[in-house]
Amino acid sequence: MSKIMIVTDSCCDLDKETIEELEIKVLPFTLTLGGESFREIFDKSTQEVYEMMSHTDEIPKHSQIPPVTFEETYRELYEQGYTDIISVSINSQGSGTYNNSIIGKNDFFENNPDAKEKIRIFNLDSKCYTIFYGYPIVEAVKKIRKGAEAEDIVAYLEEWFDVCAIYAVPYNLKYARKSGRISAAAAFAGELLGLKPIIEFADNGTKTIDKIRGEKNIVSKLVDCVEKRMTPQTPYIIVHGQDVTLAKEVEKELSKKVGRKAEMFNPIGAAVASNIGPDVVAVLVRRKEK
Repeated sequence: MSKIMIVTDSCCDLDKETIEELEIKVLPFTLTLGGESFREIFDKSTQEVYEMMSHTDEIPKHSQIPPVTFEETYRELYEQGYTDIISVSINSQGSGTYNNSIIGKNDFFENNPDAKEKIRIFNLDSKCYTIFYGYPIVEAVKKIRKGAEAEDIVAYLEEWFDVCAIYAVPYNLKYARKSGRISAAAAFAGELLGLKPIIEFADNGTKTIDKIRGEKNIVSKLVDCVEKRMTPQTPYIIVHGQDVTLAKEVEKELSKKVGRKAEMFNPIGAAVASNIGPDVVAVLVRRKEK
């Protein structure tokens, strides 16, 4: 009988309660801010990190999860009798963590040759960040509990990662320019003219798909952008930073147009906030067209 575990990293932005309830194995990123190092999600809440960021111009620093952490995790789960591990990682173009998950798998099998016939490890690149892969992981666990096999779960996740996108509006680009990891935001040239970008996060990359003039137009422009691109009658997720005001307005207006409220209303975590800033509103959808 199959025994399946999903392993992921803390950039999935699921809260501790959900992680514990669904028994997801989450490997935390370690961040450093103000001379203090802490594990995302587990040592400090998202709100606590937002508060720290509001008192400094410093950007939190974080490093990739090393191969040895994956190797040790795979060995621990193997010893617990798991037959399948589905390891889902942050966008491989934004972090070396996905590649490290593969190195960790190779090291595990090299050091435990007898395990090759007893356990399978599927390494998946989420191609994105935050709840983009956190949400389908929650749904995948539900499928596992209903008896789905590992191959079915992998197919579900890969299809999700292939067709979905996040459409985000950062209120300012200070963090994006300092970190340099979000290329579309770092290259955006209209901020001095009072413009804000709508950035699409998908397919291992980012691109600016529209420009908004003034904060008063964020809600209407973002809602129009999302409605045009989302597959009708499918769930959408609202993503927000430390201020939920605009996010709530986006949900209100989008629900009028599509006839349903957001499936989830989720804050971005510390690792994502360190690259795009703690002030952002975004919507995750299944795209009509890729």
